[in-house]
Amino acid sequence: MVNYNPKSWFSIIFQLHKYDTFRQLLPTMAVLAVLTLGFCYLEIEILNLEYTSTIAVHSLIGFVLSLLLVFRTNTAYDRWWEGRKHWGALVNNTRNLSIKLSQIIPEDQVERRQLFRVLITNYVFAMKEHLRIGVLEHELEEIAGFDKKEVLSRDHVPNAIAQQLYAQILLLKKDGLISEEQQIVLDSEFRALTDIIGSCERIKKTPIPYSYSAFIKKFIFIYVMSLPFGVVRDFGYSTIFVVVFIFYVLASLELIAEEIEDPFGPDANDLPTDTLSETIKGNLKELF
Repeated sequence: MVNYNPKSWFSIIFQLHKYDTFRQLLPTMAVLAVLTLGFCYLEIEILNLEYTSTIAVHSLIGFVLSLLLVFRTNTAYDRWWEGRKHWGALVNNTRNLSIKLSQIIPEDQVERRQLFRVLITNYVFAMKEHLRIGVLEHELEEIAGFDKKEVLSRDHVPNAIAQQLYAQILLLKKDGLISEEQQIVLDSEFRALTDIIGSCERIKKTPIPYSYSAFIKKFIFIYVMSLPFGVVRDFGYSTIFVVVFIFYVLASLELIAEEIEDPFGPDANDLPTDTLSETIKGNLKELF
């Protein structure tokens, strides 16, 4: 995620970030400028056809297109913000579970305390990469009592870690370190972890319907390619800049929506899940 100062207007306006949509769209804008130049030259210098300007029609269509893009962007941002709320809940639940366990487990049982810390931490890091392309082995800490090899052999690594974590909670009950009431409290905190990853998986595995996304792209393409016919009579060769600028605005909104609708990836505008995972790891080290 890009860290920036929202109050620094000039640095935002004039700085070209490597993930800026301008860089991504520059080749397409160059091709579009050449095509528009060819059309303007053909229309102005050679054909000089007499027909009524359709700029009013394009203005109306542009308004409809803007409504579609607003809905598209809002839908993508809702997915991004929902993902952020779930990761915020993950931070809180891991803290709550760790606070309770750190007070329940006697301080002289160092190995057991560290085992719970590692299990919860590994669950968070496994969840982070599970929502991307797959769990990274080197991010999982090793400790006696944690079967790393068995966990990595499973299709759903976070579930495997959660299974080992719950087995350790049951051992606390078996060893008489917690009462039934305390186990119920720990169960509620533990259940919240699986609820969170389930909600995040729902966001990741339910993209915007293909037909809707394809329709907007086709609408933008047709609108931009037909735009020179509507404005060349009014703007002449300046049509090149008008068409390229309008394409940049419309296509940029679509690109931004595509990027943030899957908020768990490593893209610049995705959620800072790496930072959040490290934050949780640091919190657990302090608590245990």
